[in-house]
Amino acid sequence: MEKSPIYTPPLARLIEQLQRLPGVGPKTAQRLALHILKRPDNEIQALAKALIDAKKRVGLCKVCFHFSEQPVCDICRNPNRDSQTVCVVADSRDVIALEKTREYRGKYHVLGGVMSPMDGIGPEQLYIQPLVRRVTQEGVKEIILAISPTVEGETTTLYIGQLLKPFTKVTRIAFGLPMGGDLEYADEVTLARALEGRRELE
Repeated sequence: MEKSPIYTPPLARLIEQLQRLPGVGPKTAQRLALHILKRPDNEIQALAKALIDAKKRVGLCKVCFHFSEQPVCDICRNPNRDSQTVCVVADSRDVIALEKTREYRGKYHVLGGVMSPMDGIGPEQLYIQPLVRRVTQEGVKEIILAISPTVEGETTTLYIGQLLKPFTKVTRIAFGLPMGGDLEYADEVTLARALEGRRELE
């Protein structure tokens, strides 16, 4: 006797697509899919429109590579931000986490990831050369390295530190996080203290 499928095909496709999202496992995908099906049509249409709209209209800032609808993001355009201090992070999620602390008043540079030779990600695959240009051409007085202390994060931090030390002061944030912890999951108080306690890279 042929076994019946657990999900009807459209539901199975929805679960499959949700599972492709980072951090979404089979159970979470199933829960989300079933929750979505219970929502009114207008909410589902609004969600679909928001997804398509965001994908079409959000790109990368040409200065710092943070997500932005405009060619230059709001932070880079803000004249009240200190343009001589640049905080270097791996990902836009880290910018959001640091902004929530309301402690940092400088600007940012998003690398687009961390160096990981095992995954074929070297300096050329990251936005490191644009960072060097910013430092050498814009008179940046301090680079703050705020990269999660994973093995790949440490490798990236040391590489960028050695690269930029001849041109400017390079510091790294103090971590109240365990080795291997992710910046985006730290609470605002921990991140604020990490920024305050930054030290010069040796």
